[in-house]
Amino acid sequence: MSSVSFKGVSKRFGTTEVINNISLTVEDGEFLVFVGPSGCGKSTMLRMVAGLETISQGDLFIDGTRVNDLGPSERGAAMVFQSYALYPHMTVAENMGFGLRVAGLPKQEVHTRVQQTAETLQITDLLTRYPKQLSGGQRQRVAIGRAIVRRPKVFLFDEPLSNLDASLRVQLRIELAKLHASLGTTMIYVTHDQTEAMTLGDRIAVFNKGKIEQVGTPTELYENPTNRFVAEFLGTPKINVIPYEWLGNGALRFARGVTVGASYFAQEVASLQSGNHIGIRPEHWELTSDGTGIPVKISLIEYLGDSTIVYANIEGSTDLITLKLSIQQSTHKAGETIHIRPINSQSIVFNGDGNRVG
Repeated sequence: MSSVSFKGVSKRFGTTEVINNISLTVEDGEFLVFVGPSGCGKSTMLRMVAGLETISQGDLFIDGTRVNDLGPSERGAAMVFQSYALYPHMTVAENMGFGLRVAGLPKQEVHTRVQQTAETLQITDLLTRYPKQLSGGQRQRVAIGRAIVRRPKVFLFDEPLSNLDASLRVQLRIELAKLHASLGTTMIYVTHDQTEAMTLGDRIAVFNKGKIEQVGTPTELYENPTNRFVAEFLGTPKINVIPYEWLGNGALRFARGVTVGASYFAQEVASLQSGNHIGIRPEHWELTSDGTGIPVKISLIEYLGDSTIVYANIEGSTDLITLKLSIQQSTHKAGETIHIRPINSQSIVFNGDGNRVG
């Protein structure tokens, strides 16, 4: 097992800076996920670890050794790509053992490692097949197996499941989690899919425009985002972020004069005064039956089997509210007006810069 440490790392392509002075440590045996929108720099970070991109500024350490000037084969890192990158003229066994043969390992050692890895990934029956005879999921298992046989210090995954259909992605997520538990090797995983990030990572680093907005466990990031970007990026359905105006009489005014007392929220009055947007996750609303609360008109209902997603607008406005309700609560229909309020301790206040203030 090995740690990976970035010390003030920056990356520039010409005059364009895509990574801006990042310092971060991936602990021994940790599964860390880089997540963020396209173009945020997460894949560039991974490629710098692999040695496929140079570092413009700062230092990168693997297992305590500075690797800035080492080639890809000298770093002890193995990378799994989105595109599988299998040799079409080689069998599965030959693909998996190719790197070992190039490194000059004895034939029997190569055979043993390939067989052991195939058993781990449950692809022993595929060893004599060629890539064209495999499904997408099988090809990705082979690509992962090719990395495992090298017994690297660090595994690097660059959106390895994005080419697969939804059900297969779920299956391979489970297999990757089991693989990490059994191998205990440090893994860095890049994805733009927040569901993958939340389900796989011991910790998650949320990237935005070449910087890391926040690092933490999935629970920490979901429940205590440091800013609006993190709050909105993680969670399905997306968090509701509603603009408001603070009134001097201790109330918040939403669109078209809809007012809600400050007592509806757990935040201190000072936080509500210094903010102008309130964030409430879809599952953190409750219905009221006495006519109090925020009046919203239902525009669409999505039935999910175990729950229902309700899309509604604050009465008389275009401000959209998303609610996630249990089946027992889902007795309403599109066009109806209902009254809702936030569960008291489950709201977040943001200021005009998008920073959390309460």
